[in-house]
Amino acid sequence: MTLAPLALPAADGYLSWLAERCDTHLALARELIASIKSGPGSAYQALRTWNDVNLAIKNVLAVSELMANVHPDEPVRELAERAEQDAKRLLSEIGLDRDLYDVLAAADSGQVDEGGRRVLEMSLRDFRRAGVDRDEATRERAGQLHERITELRQEFDRNIRDGHRSIRVAPDALAGLPQDYIEDHLKGDDGLVAIGIDYPDFIPMMTFATDRDLRRKVLRLFLDRGWPENDPVLAEMLGARQELARLLGYSDWPSFDAEVKMISAGPAILEFIDRISEVAGPSARRDYQLKLDRLQHDHPDATTVEHTDRLFYGEVVRREEYDVDAQEVRQYFDFAKVRAGLLSVTGRLFGLVYDEVPDAPRWHDDVAVYDVRADEGLIGRIYLDLNPRPGKYSHAAQFDLVPGVAGRQLAEGVLVCNLPRGLMDHDDVVVLFHEFGHLVHQVLSGRHEWVRFSGIATEWDFIEAPSMMLEEWAWTAEVLQTFATNAAGEPIPGALVERMHAASDFGRGLWTRTQLFYSAMSYRLHQDVPEDLAVAMEELQGRYDQYAALPGTHLHAGFGHLGDYSSGYYTYIWSLVIAKDLFSEFDRADLFATEV
Repeated sequence: MTLAPLALPAADGYLSWLAERCDTHLALARELIASIKSGPGSAYQALRTWNDVNLAIKNVLAVSELMANVHPDEPVRELAERAEQDAKRLLSEIGLDRDLYDVLAAADSGQVDEGGRRVLEMSLRDFRRAGVDRDEATRERAGQLHERITELRQEFDRNIRDGHRSIRVAPDALAGLPQDYIEDHLKGDDGLVAIGIDYPDFIPMMTFATDRDLRRKVLRLFLDRGWPENDPVLAEMLGARQELARLLGYSDWPSFDAEVKMISAGPAILEFIDRISEVAGPSARRDYQLKLDRLQHDHPDATTVEHTDRLFYGEVVRREEYDVDAQEVRQYFDFAKVRAGLLSVTGRLFGLVYDEVPDAPRWHDDVAVYDVRADEGLIGRIYLDLNPRPGKYSHAAQFDLVPGVAGRQLAEGVLVCNLPRGLMDHDDVVVLFHEFGHLVHQVLSGRHEWVRFSGIATEWDFIEAPSMMLEEWAWTAEVLQTFATNAAGEPIPGALVERMHAASDFGRGLWTRTQLFYSAMSYRLHQDVPEDLAVAMEELQGRYDQYAALPGTHLHAGFGHLGDYSSGYYTYIWSLVIAKDLFSEFDRADLFATEV
């Protein structure tokens, strides 16, 4: 049987299409659950039907979570959020359904293959973690908390997504910024230029603008996205998670959350953070002093390097000490060329062909659509939604559209970024390679018969490892020269790439300490919910981050990973260790050696 991609509606048809798709699959899931509980059947039949239940629910969750974050029309986003709530509510009901649990627990796992046995094992664990074996009052309260946590996470994400802010400045305030950036920011009728906090505006501003006061003002806007709206939302979400964990017999939320991760225990998260922080300390302090010395050359009264100066003086030191000028580098990274090059590189590595489908329906004209083919034919479809717009997810992430299941439906994934439409900084290129790693992972892992293992279905602490490894291909001249060319068509010089690679070591300890601050914030806010989130955040930053906080800002209110990663942001550093180990198998002199 030849499988076809999901047929999306015309641009004006999403409300009815989304409602019908979600309602149909949720109704199907309920019918299938009833059939499992209603009559005798083999373990094989029960698990196959259970697989169908989870496929139906995943089909709802995938499309609803995506549309809530990318669709340009607010009514569609609102409908998608309600559909996600309905699906999560059904999942909560399932997790607390003792009759369903009893049927599955009685199944003879010897009747199914290894995948089916693992599905059964993990499903029964999920039931127990949901509280299926607790008394009625506990199960009822657990269901209420699950539902409320979903609502709060959606509200938290929405406030960040909708928290666009901007500042208007005189054109001469853009001194130091790239010429193409200046040309893209035209004066308004008031003679001023608008600077926003989307990444294409924010990152160059913090990297190149010589006006330190302006950088500080823009950074304050960026750190306060989601504030003050998200302060009470986050506080309630943290409290609800803590109550749920204790209701189910755990000491705190991190202990509950870590149980199903490689790290396995909540306290081990803090041990890991503190151990890596200590190891990174000498390197971080050395590079911090270099930045501070250079800052004091320009500002003799400066006593600390704050986040206002982090990117700017990193760029200054790399330019002066390593002969790497980011403005020279970015001339080789035109957005359209980078996108085409990324497809070419990953196609060559993984034996894939990407066929653009220009007439495929999509939710916005910016979105590019490609069918993905391998030796066996069509294996999936990808959507690249890479530029910012109002109401869209404001960071970078991969979303499912359709979970792939062997013989039943093709894997379809969506890459959502906020990249500039013209020239890109090299950091943008690295981000694009990283996020595309998730997309490749999702599509290539969408050919399993058990939906539980479709797509990115690894332990959470491993999820970032493949993507972090793929970043290495964005640091190699052999790879970059296949697509990185300037306006004259000249490829990026190998000597420049080597200097870029050497310069990337500068600040590595500082970057690690900042990541550990985020990890500690993620853990600590969940481990012991503070009365004052801003005070707790500043204390943690003072302990773990090498940079000084910008007083009076509210990073926690706009830190989206507190929603999806909850207490587990440490997994970025954990996965990085695995990624470096994986990459050690490759020959840096031949990164296109596909057999590795």
